[in-house]
Amino acid sequence: MRVNVVNLKRYFGPTRAVDDITFSFASGQIFGFVGPNGAGKTTTMRIMATLDEPTDGDVFIDGVSVTQYPEKARHLVGYVPDNLPTHRDMSVHDYLDFFGRAYGLRGGHRRQVIERIEEFTNLLGIREKPLVALSKGMKQRVSVARALLHDPPVLIMDEPAAGLDPRARIELRDLLKMLSWQGKAVLISSHILTELAEICDGVVIIEHGRLLRAGKLDRILNHADDVPKRTMHIRVVKGHEELYKHLLQQPSVDKASILVDNRVEVDVLGGDEACSELLVNLVNSGFRILEFTQRRAGLEEIFMNVTKGEVQ
Repeated sequence: MRVNVVNLKRYFGPTRAVDDITFSFASGQIFGFVGPNGAGKTTTMRIMATLDEPTDGDVFIDGVSVTQYPEKARHLVGYVPDNLPTHRDMSVHDYLDFFGRAYGLRGGHRRQVIERIEEFTNLLGIREKPLVALSKGMKQRVSVARALLHDPPVLIMDEPAAGLDPRARIELRDLLKMLSWQGKAVLISSHILTELAEICDGVVIIEHGRLLRAGKLDRILNHADDVPKRTMHIRVVKGHEELYKHLLQQPSVDKASILVDNRVEVDVLGGDEACSELLVNLVNSGFRILEFTQRRAGLEEIFMNVTKGEVQ
């Protein structure tokens, strides 16, 4: 199962909410979808969930076009909006039962599916509570449960962690990991970039409707400037100043600096082989190495480097 967003465009008059973006992700993967407010994330996700139509381009879910065959595509997608609509006269169970019927689940099979989903999302204890009385975290669980009723292979989640307390965020993160282990393809938007980096296999960064970065997270973190580069932390038994001067003379070193704990931070141009050669060079030069570790640029750092904070 693969999801392909191809040259997607969505214009509202002169505003280009989504401006020719292309990316893909597959079963068993969690992809983060990030960008400043107004970047076009929700519009893109609504098109993917067949709730809006693009001006141009398309989304293919296992080869099924969401524009040409929306009814078929809806069976493949579970959509979690940023807010669960509040129904004062409905309990959690009634709400899920209503959508189970809408998805075509019948009789005993429907009851079995709903009970299994309620157990999986930890809703059995509150199944008779009215939706209006639920906390933000519990509402998000109900929204996820509704999206899972028809067992879709693809989940599209718009800011599911917004407003959640720390415990609810951890529980949501664990739930997402379980879903990916089950083979779901998950696209999740969030502004909590540190948490996304912990669970995501890949990331899509957009701003002003345009794609800035897309792909596997490790590749983006290691190639943040489109140049293969490793940032290494090096600590020696003694002679950190001599180490610093020696590193500046190496052709593979882009820049170096001495940190407060006497470690030297150095940017090495190239991949693993370049780092290995540098380590051999240091040992052969007589430096007694205590630490030679890679510091990966964080997703927050990359986000700040590639975006400008533009809002449409």
